[in-house]
Amino acid sequence: MPAEILSELPLRPAPRDIKIPNNMHNEERRHKHSRSSYSEMSPLMSRNNSLTWRPAKRPMPTPDKTIAVINAAGRQAASFIRVATAVGFHVRAQMRNLEGVVATEVSTNPNVTVLQGELYTKETPAESEKGQCVDVTKNGPISGIGVNDALISELFRGAQLAFINTTFYGDEERIGMALADAAKKAGVQHYVYSSMPDHHAYNKDWPSLPLWASKHRVEDYVKEIGIPATFVYTGIYNNNFTSLPYPLFCTDLQPDGSWIWQAPFHPNAKLPWLDAEHDVGPAILQIFKDGVKKWGGGKRIALAYEMLTPLEACEVFSRGVGRPVRYVRGPIEVKVKIPEGYRIQLEALEELFNLHNEDPEKQPPYFGDMELERSCPRAALELWEGPRGLEEYAREVFPLEEQANGLTWMIEEYDGGGGGNNIDNNHNNHHQQEEHYQHQNGHQNGHDGINGRIVNGGADSESEEDEEDSDSDDEGLVMRGNKRADEEWLA
Repeated sequence: MPAEILSELPLRPAPRDIKIPNNMHNEERRHKHSRSSYSEMSPLMSRNNSLTWRPAKRPMPTPDKTIAVINAAGRQAASFIRVATAVGFHVRAQMRNLEGVVATEVSTNPNVTVLQGELYTKETPAESEKGQCVDVTKNGPISGIGVNDALISELFRGAQLAFINTTFYGDEERIGMALADAAKKAGVQHYVYSSMPDHHAYNKDWPSLPLWASKHRVEDYVKEIGIPATFVYTGIYNNNFTSLPYPLFCTDLQPDGSWIWQAPFHPNAKLPWLDAEHDVGPAILQIFKDGVKKWGGGKRIALAYEMLTPLEACEVFSRGVGRPVRYVRGPIEVKVKIPEGYRIQLEALEELFNLHNEDPEKQPPYFGDMELERSCPRAALELWEGPRGLEEYAREVFPLEEQANGLTWMIEEYDGGGGGNNIDNNHNNHHQQEEHYQHQNGHQNGHDGINGRIVNGGADSESEEDEEDSDSDDEGLVMRGNKRADEEWLA
């Protein structure tokens, strides 16, 4: 049966010396699977035809390198692991636990070896006699909290590349330095570190954001010890928006079905935006493919695909979701219990983006360095040309994430309601799911002297119900709804 061509592309003409018999079409009126895709009269046909014959494929070399990744259930790391393993790289991935759909996805990936355990250790009982526990999210050295050197050393065994995004669980600076030392000792050939700026280093009048300043100091240390490295700075995640009462990016659902986003950013100052889940992975993979010859030497890359003011962000978000979204410049509202380290970060952020500043030109650049800010989105597009913008995210992904978080406005909308009702019930349900943010002394299984365990090529079947360290949120909040429980939020 002659093939039906659905393409408008020009066809290459058949060679003139090939004659196609007039009766070919009649002979070929058979079931499409009765023989090879090619006609016996086709110049592509072999005399050794079989039912399975196809043209030889071009050789596709499989990468023979292993990549070390930490906080593998976070948005950045999970995005990268998906694309890296899809093209054949092997990944050695550290995860705090195996709970949630993202952790399950990573741990059952045949190209991933999971090392389960924390990057920090508890060297002494937590606040022992008082029965209180240590808040491991505090910035800087924490009494009784050490570095899990054994797990870190094992992470880099056999690895040639590394993508590292440290978080505020444990002493981030010490952990970041230990990771860099272990990578250098293992001979890692390209070290990509997800960094952020210390604003105070760029302008003495700007306060430091504690969690970002720790990353900046780790970046300086990586440069100091001479690892072939690249530093990526990620913009604001599209995925941060939620109708749940998380501070800073809460889109507060109103009774009429509209949303209000309140934050301290100047309404007319540009901010960098990124869909971490969709776009970090392909961009980081391209950095590794280009190699240190192009991106080494401590080069910094701003990963952001849109520069939008808060007013513009609300406008495109509104177009995507099909509802009004209004921006209000105001203080960060904290309506739920949050980790101490994150609370201090928010206070510093509110000071940095001064609510009393009326000139958008005087708002400090999000990445600290104006040159880095001006490179958006050109530098990111050089790595990956298929980003998902905020409007597309709001239209295609946001309603699904909201529904996964237990919210129902999108269902009520289709039922003819305004979608603004039941929000109080959703928030009450969220408060019932809220977990204490301070870490407890959870059960850990040792493996070859590592404070953690290794899961090779599939999820460990052992029950984790007795593990108290079940929080899998990174660089953000630990309270969570159904969807947030599966992701290391803001990581």
